[in-house]
Amino acid sequence: MTSTARGNRANPSTISGDDATVDQSLLPKILRDKPFAWLLLVTGIIGWLASGALVLEKLEVLKDPNHVTVCDVNPWVSCGTVMQTPQSSVFGFPNMFIGIVAFAVIITTAMGILAGAKYSRGYWLGLQAGVTLGFVFVVWLWSQALYVIHVLCPFCMVVWAAMIPMFVFVTIRNITHGVIKAPPALTRLLAGSGWAIVALLYVAVIATIFFAFIHVFAGTSGY
Repeated sequence: MTSTARGNRANPSTISGDDATVDQSLLPKILRDKPFAWLLLVTGIIGWLASGALVLEKLEVLKDPNHVTVCDVNPWVSCGTVMQTPQSSVFGFPNMFIGIVAFAVIITTAMGILAGAKYSRGYWLGLQAGVTLGFVFVVWLWSQALYVIHVLCPFCMVVWAAMIPMFVFVTIRNITHGVIKAPPALTRLLAGSGWAIVALLYVAVIATIFFAFIHVFAGTSGY
């Protein structure tokens, strides 16, 4: 009996199951309720604060088109320049207002988990859909900044940085908790690979920024 229990504990293939009954002790620490909630809370607060800063700066720009934002560093790093582009208001209103609402939902979810709340599978699927759409939107904005606008927004990059671990770990959490059905082999692979995936995505973002602005880093931009 003891041998079997130890075998099950060591076998990641047993961690996938019904969300309400999954054994927390079989999960990597970051995927257990409390540590996962703290990750959601921290990334949610970071994203919310960055979105809030963008809202305040956007209001100043709307009042005074010549307003110099706190993150206007040079021609290639400027929130104010990005705010003047159509990409900053894709749905007819400033994108940062989406962040204010969306990150507030993440913060509320995290606080609920820390308080002992248990959410239904439907709630987690809805959160997964929201986080996935948010991640896709951020990837699109990132591509626009690098390859169309050719200007970086520091506060926007903070939002990117928060969205990456949020998306990765919400997705892995839902897979390992059985909210999203996946083959055992994939579940085993993802369960212990969260931080590696996050690191790879960060490296990819940094690399694309470097190569998109290599003329600036090389000092050949003329600025």
